[in-house]
Amino acid sequence: MQQPQKLGFREIAAAIREEIQSGRYPSASVLPTEPELAARYNASRSLVNRAMGLLAAEGLVRGKQGRGTMVTWLPPMLHSANRYSRAARENDGARGAFDNEVRALGLEPQHEIVVEHAKPPADVAEALGVSSEEVTCLVRRRRLLASGIPVRLNASWFPLEIAAESVLEEAGPVITGGIKTALADLGYPQVEAVERIIPSRLPTNSEAQLLEISPERTVTEIFHAGQTADGRVVEVTTTVTPAQSLVIEHRFPLT
Repeated sequence: MQQPQKLGFREIAAAIREEIQSGRYPSASVLPTEPELAARYNASRSLVNRAMGLLAAEGLVRGKQGRGTMVTWLPPMLHSANRYSRAARENDGARGAFDNEVRALGLEPQHEIVVEHAKPPADVAEALGVSSEEVTCLVRRRRLLASGIPVRLNASWFPLEIAAESVLEEAGPVITGGIKTALADLGYPQVEAVERIIPSRLPTNSEAQLLEISPERTVTEIFHAGQTADGRVVEVTTTVTPAQSLVIEHRFPLT
């Protein structure tokens, strides 16, 4: 009887990649063990291990102590102006656009939040019109996860005169609709935003650790400044996310 053809590690990786992206192994699920995969593909454990290393470098899987190999691939999320609409931010009690997007993938949004008064970076201070030499801002630093998979690092900055002793000081993700709804309820509804996007750069060591990615994987950085009808910028949010997890779409008029 003819023996099954032996596969190389790249072919094994391609087969598992297809099964991940087709949904056989959903995001946040755990793959079969290496011995099980070796038996399935008629391969040695060393070849399966090399295949896992290749998929990990691509960001599709990650070993979790005590849990095996977890699927960390996520379908890219669409970043467009529509995500900032109030209807999207508050859909079904969502606590902002990220919650709504993650739930649409069938995953559970999670927030790790630290709130503090701080000196803003120079570019944030310039956008907000405050001093960068003094503690002039409240900042909400958030690590956002989807069913345990780190997806984004956000830092939202507000002038203290607006945010101090408000709901924005609370460390828990308690704001239905997110920070834009909170600002609107405080009397600062935003009518326009400007975004500066760096589509691909290497992460800092801290960013790589928090996103649980290798230092060689690129990230996308977004600098978002939201302003009120009188032109005042009341929020600056910086976002860092693995580059492959985001598709950016903007609509604009042509003259």
